[in-house]
Amino acid sequence: MAGIILRLRAAAAAVTDRSGKRGPHVALLFAGCGLLIGLIHRVPLHLDGLGMSLCALFAAMAASVSMAAIYSGLPIAAASMARVMLFGISVYVFFFVRGARVSFHIVRVLFWVAAGSAVFACLDFYFQFPAPAGYGPQFIWLDSGVFRRAQGVFYEASTLGNLCAFFLEMIAVALFRPRRERPVSMGTMLTGGVALASALVLSYSRASLVNLGVALAVLLWLHRNRVRLGRFLLAAGVLGGTALAMLFGLFPLFARAYWQRIGASFSYFSEAPNAILSGRVDTWTLLTQYLIAHPWHAILGIGYKTLPYSDFIGQTSVADNTYLGLLLETGIAGFAALLIWNVAVIRASYRAAQSDDSERSFCGTWMLCFWAGQIVQMFSGDLLTYWRVLPVYTCVLALAVRRK
Repeated sequence: MAGIILRLRAAAAAVTDRSGKRGPHVALLFAGCGLLIGLIHRVPLHLDGLGMSLCALFAAMAASVSMAAIYSGLPIAAASMARVMLFGISVYVFFFVRGARVSFHIVRVLFWVAAGSAVFACLDFYFQFPAPAGYGPQFIWLDSGVFRRAQGVFYEASTLGNLCAFFLEMIAVALFRPRRERPVSMGTMLTGGVALASALVLSYSRASLVNLGVALAVLLWLHRNRVRLGRFLLAAGVLGGTALAMLFGLFPLFARAYWQRIGASFSYFSEAPNAILSGRVDTWTLLTQYLIAHPWHAILGIGYKTLPYSDFIGQTSVADNTYLGLLLETGIAGFAALLIWNVAVIRASYRAAQSDDSERSFCGTWMLCFWAGQIVQMFSGDLLTYWRVLPVYTCVLALAVRRK
């Protein structure tokens, strides 16, 4: 089996090398259909504090494109604008779902799609399917060979891990709810949860595990006075135990290496934080020193998502920190807009969680727990570039804050 997997991995690399640059993605067709539907329905905009803060963040990103043109040239500026528009899809979904009164049953559909994506990711890791052009080259070195991390249908593994954490947190929220308020049955949640938990581990994403831990801590705090701890621990034990049994049965070397990696992250963090954080400390030091030496760039920024593609600061760089990257790329306006947006999401989600409406309360609790984890995870990755899954998050947020 190991030999077959290695041959498939080599074939995947060959396909990627031959493919070169990516062409137009099929998702553009669906984005166009969504825009057309919005124009037909003439969905009204609700510009309250939450909506305005999201628009302000989008506007700050768009305004920074002019800086990208000045500092890095028109081709990179055009790519910067394309990435701004990708973020704009999430903005559009938020206002559409909020104004069009989309049914709560969409949560069930999203859960099934996410569970299916997780199953495919597990199969993708096991068989090492040929990777599409432009995928993130993220590999795991084991004694039996070199394996591409589970990515599923996404560009890289962290996006998959983030999505899995999101729906595992949905399951946790549902366990504290009466049966009639759950979007899917208990059996469906546990079955899908095993796939989601397995894909989360196979993605090799530690930051998503931190996200999940923070979310569960917030959830337990919310239910501290009426927690059904026995039921929660039983379901979590069944789900986690099944996922671990499957992982150790199918991928024993990987599972052992993964848990050793988690243990080493705690044991050696104080001694070698840069190594534990995969070189992020060096990157953060580089960007911070550049800002200290050129503080005027923190005013207007150098252009959204130009750091990985432009050598304007002396070299290309991936910030791996939403806050630091946005400060340098979009300036004070974008950084402040992000902080305001985060606060607005937490406040709106908390109010929704206290609602008498069961659907709003469910989505509000879910988003409150998840976004608390997102705020922490933003320190180790640029979560605003998870364009394929951000619309899912803003959809659930819109379900939480809409008025019937």
